[in-house]
Amino acid sequence: MTVEMLVRAIEERSRNHPDRVVRLLGSVGDEPLELLIFRGFSSSTTHPTAFDPDTSVLPEGTRLDRADLLQGPLNPSNVTLLIGGISPEDLLAQASW
Repeated sequence: MTVEMLVRAIEERSRNHPDRVVRLLGSVGDEPLELLIFRGFSSSTTHPTAFDPDTSVLPEGTRLDRADLLQGPLNPSNVTLLIGGISPEDLLAQASW
């Protein structure tokens, strides 16, 4: 599964879980990448994204290393980690969010 397909699958799953936020961590070359997914939408906190929702938020060369499942909606001053430090594929395979 490509990185883009994986992100789309997580976006789709997150639509059914409005009380969850997915944080994906990885890199683009030597630069760190953080991607947040909430209610089916992705947003990069480290790289610019297009306004067009049909355009990928992933810069070319993106590698995803880690996924965290957080309690949503996200409160940056009080983040509640539900599942952390697993591979994005393993997060997608989790039976219950």
